[in-house]
Amino acid sequence: VQLVESGGGLVQAGGSLSLSCVASGFTFDDYAMGWFRQAPGKEREGVSCLSSVDGSTDYADSVKGRFTISSNNAKNTLYLQMNNLKPDDTAVYYCAHLVRCDYRTATYWGLGTQVTVSS
Repeated sequence: VQLVESGGGLVQAGGSLSLSCVASGFTFDDYAMGWFRQAPGKEREGVSCLSSVDGSTDYADSVKGRFTISSNNAKNTLYLQMNNLKPDDTAVYYCAHLVRCDYRTATYWGLGTQVTVSS
């Protein structure tokens, strides 16, 4: 299993970024996928997840209404559109393979992509 994130960068508060995660080594349609983030000095937290089985989604309260998770199953690619970014969104963002849309079921991780939001 391989997960490769891209799309991170430096953006001003109020700006937008779009993250991508290309997955390989498993059948994308049979599982769930998620985005996590880890800020300096903090624990890794679940941001959003998407079930490829039934299309259900989940968002952390801190990102609801600003972030949108989606996927292109034909391309084995997961996306995270992040709008109205805030300095508190600064973190390394990780893509993860999940057994289901439950952050506790993460089994494989990407290496992460840095998102920095300046005030």
